Amino acid sequence: MIIVGAGIVGLAHALHAARAGQRVLVLDRDAQANGASIRNFGFVTVTGQGVRDTWRRARRARDIWAEVAPLAGIGIQHRGLLMCARRPEAVAVIEDFAASPMGEGCRVLRGAELAAHGPPLRADGVIAALHSPHELRVESRDAIPRLATWIEGGLGVAFGRQVAVRGVAEGIVETTAGCFHAPRIVVCPGPDLATLFPDSFARRGVTLCKLHMLRLADPGWRLPAAVMSDLGLDRYRGYADCAALPALRARLQAEQAEEIANGVHLIVVQSDDGSLVVGDSHHYGPTPDPFQPEHVDALILREAQAVLDLPAPRVIERWTGLYPSASEDAFFERVAPGVRLVCVTSGTGASTAFGLAEDVLADLEANP
Repeated sequence: MIIVGAGIVGLAHALHAARAGQRVLVLDRDAQANGASIRNFGFVTVTGQGVRDTWRRARRARDIWAEVAPLAGIGIQHRGLLMCARRPEAVAVIEDFAASPMGEGCRVLRGAELAAHGPPLRADGVIAALHSPHELRVESRDAIPRLATWIEGGLGVAFGRQVAVRGVAEGIVETTAGCFHAPRIVVCPGPDLATLFPDSFARRGVTLCKLHMLRLADPGWRLPAAVMSDLGLDRYRGYADCAALPALRARLQAEQAEEIANGVHLIVVQSDDGSLVVGDSHHYGPTPDPFQPEHVDALILREAQAVLDLPAPRVIERWTGLYPSASEDAFFERVAPGVRLVCVTSGTGASTAFGLAEDVLADLEANP
């Protein structure tokens, strides 16, 4: 098998294919991981993912991350999620969710149970929280290179770095380093929507999304889990069926219209050194601009300060990410015999890629 792309989606396919006994070659134009797979939270999110396939894939991916992380020398910084509610309307949403089948294992914290998490949670900002035990967090910028090294050394997968793929057809991959042949080819191009199979992306209405992220200096406390807030209930598709969501959306539009206009919602995770990774925002277009306006970062920080004890956050690093976006969370498509085009179009690659890759390889086996 030849896999085009060495981001998390490509690596997930390489892992499963190698474990199934196939000889695998991974090709990538960059010298090392440089895209969305390392420009994220490293937060393997289960709770709140879209119903059916995305939620199922996230649960499976979480299990595989937990299995391979120690084998690849990847540390798990923390586990779980606190979806913090700042408004009564948000409390109603998390109560609806906790009572649904997708809320299995989750519970709503109030009173003394909630106070046990403060600090860092602000007693004057958070009135309840949905606790999910299902998530885990890795440091993406370290985890992806370590995963690739382990797949190469431990599973015998070959890598061709700084090799640009120009074309793919049945049984052949044409590159700047010559032509490679294999009966099965998986194309995982990430945000490159123009080079390979552009008609497939155009037909599905895929565009690009730019996001802002920040790293804050150690605040002097430890997060018990990843933290999200009311704005996340509006953005994550897993909460869409909650009966209380329309009332929350109306209040958010009235009180945080600027955040909604900039696609801001809150995720905060913590690294081993105590620093916090905080984000994010969402701006869409076929070629998003490369700039990071300060007012958008200020909106993100303001939401973090409403939930967490962060009186004077000190930003020590900033970056943007870029990923494909569409109305569906992910897709794979037979673009030629033995060839699959695979794309995560919801920014959930770290959370779902291992589960998605299993589905793709099963499809290749059944319908080459």
